[in-house]
Amino acid sequence: MQAALRYHYGSPDRILVTDYPKPVPKEYEILIKIKATTVNRTDCGVLSGSPYIFRFFVGWPHPRTPILGTDFAGVAEEVGKKVTKFKVGDKVWGFDDNGLPSQAEFMAYREDANLMLIPEGISFKEAAASAEAAHYAINFIKKVTFTPTSRVLVNGATGGIGSAAVQILLHEGREVTATAHSKHVQMIKELGVKKVIPYDKEDFTKTTDRFDIVLDAVGKSTFEKCKPILNEKGVYLSSELGDGIENLYLPLTTSIRGGKRVIFPLPTDIKASLAYIQRLLIAGSFRPVLDRSYPLEKAMEAYTYVAAGKKIGNVILDLENGKEEVFIPS
Repeated sequence: MQAALRYHYGSPDRILVTDYPKPVPKEYEILIKIKATTVNRTDCGVLSGSPYIFRFFVGWPHPRTPILGTDFAGVAEEVGKKVTKFKVGDKVWGFDDNGLPSQAEFMAYREDANLMLIPEGISFKEAAASAEAAHYAINFIKKVTFTPTSRVLVNGATGGIGSAAVQILLHEGREVTATAHSKHVQMIKELGVKKVIPYDKEDFTKTTDRFDIVLDAVGKSTFEKCKPILNEKGVYLSSELGDGIENLYLPLTTSIRGGKRVIFPLPTDIKASLAYIQRLLIAGSFRPVLDRSYPLEKAMEAYTYVAAGKKIGNVILDLENGKEEVFIPS
């Protein structure tokens, strides 16, 4: 089978797409024919081993598996003799932020792992794009206590996490303001957000509006910059560690001081996140934003594009049709 490999941590130019032995499923495993997988920020961390602490989860001193990946959508091609929850032909999707050998034509995966059935009417691309970013968005949101009048600002609503977060917040009845580049403002409004601040024309931290929660879904702002737009007991959350990994220690120092504070949630319970998003997909309350797709053989190009920090929503490796497509013009 063909697979996207790297044997050492580093930049996208280390990626090699070549033949690799096809896995044989064990008795509790499913052999999945991969149809789509995303290239996301977590994948870039799996590739680079950065920040360094990441290597303790994905392999130290070298990667645990040479095959890249974190999420997938595909079809059960074969099932182990003790598998009871899935059958051959089932359309499935899943995710593991510690890395999976999913950027390959086939992958063996335990039936009791983070694995769900793809809802009817959802494509393989959409299913794969509904995992990683949505999981992080859910973990941000569930760490905050909301009131009926809570006001939320999502910085970076066009990213994978941001576009998932605004949809989840709106589904839960929250009042949401978002930031986006001016050329994508209409796209975010079509997700249901009524007020979108074009960050290339207006500094959102200078707005006269005040918020109970600021979710920096791209990690490009700071608690200090956002303090003026937070209410007295407001909460700042970021998807990144911040300068000097400040978002790891600020939750402690700001909780001691009281008032405005920082929360940095560690993502947990992937299976619960997938189940939640599955319900939203079935209800028609969530659709992932797709930027573009690449064939597997162009994995290096996909990683280079994502690592540049300019993607909109999700970038797909298309193993179903092997097509390179642009869904949202740059």
